[in-house]
Amino acid sequence: MMRQVSHGLDVPTAGRGLYEITGEVVAWVGRQGIADGLLTLYCRHTSASLVIQENADPDVQRDLADFFARLAPDDPSRYRHASEGSDDMPAHIRAALTQSTLGIPVRAGRPALGTWQGVYLFEHRVRPHVRQVLVHLIGE
Repeated sequence: MMRQVSHGLDVPTAGRGLYEITGEVVAWVGRQGIADGLLTLYCRHTSASLVIQENADPDVQRDLADFFARLAPDDPSRYRHASEGSDDMPAHIRAALTQSTLGIPVRAGRPALGTWQGVYLFEHRVRPHVRQVLVHLIGE
């Protein structure tokens, strides 16, 4: 019989960067008793996002952060929107280039991630925040 469950996951950040949430997501899915289905994760913010990336080498996260810093620098002279500071519009650009929603198949009660894949909340603001990721699982 098809079932669905959902949960809100609070992710504290210390400022800009990638925060791996794979462990929390895998543990939550494992407690739901759904063997096969679809896991959806949704970031409820416009200045943070979700990505699936390599989790074996921390240089990947550092290189991604460096790339986005060059792509959307904190330079208020480049943007009209700066109501929350010089990192405000760059954060929106970075979020627009990544994802607010991820869909991951679930097989045998686990997200079907590849060997080196991890799920990350990508914080695009400089200041610390507590971000909310909605987690929804449907299956049987």
